[in-house]
Amino acid sequence: MNKNKLKFDEEELKILRDFERGEFESIKNFQNEKRQLEEAARNPLMKDKRINIRISSRDLTRIQKKAAKEGIPYQTLISSTLHKFITGKLKEKA
Repeated sequence: MNKNKLKFDEEELKILRDFERGEFESIKNFQNEKRQLEEAARNPLMKDKRINIRISSRDLTRIQKKAAKEGIPYQTLISSTLHKFITGKLKEKA
């Protein structure tokens, strides 16, 4: 019988090793957590307000370059960054 060996990249191998060491824990109240995450994933798509801001041309150029590296529109990068900031998910470098 011919067994196909799966090929994993480095990140997949790390996840597999962590799983085999028992480093993953079950999520308590999984259905509630799943519902909240699904809602959070949908909410950023529901943009219903428009704002205008003034920033320096230097900052805008840097934002546009960073967005281009990420492969996303610069407005999306700005919106995502603001969302991360207000939800406490944006971490300041020490």
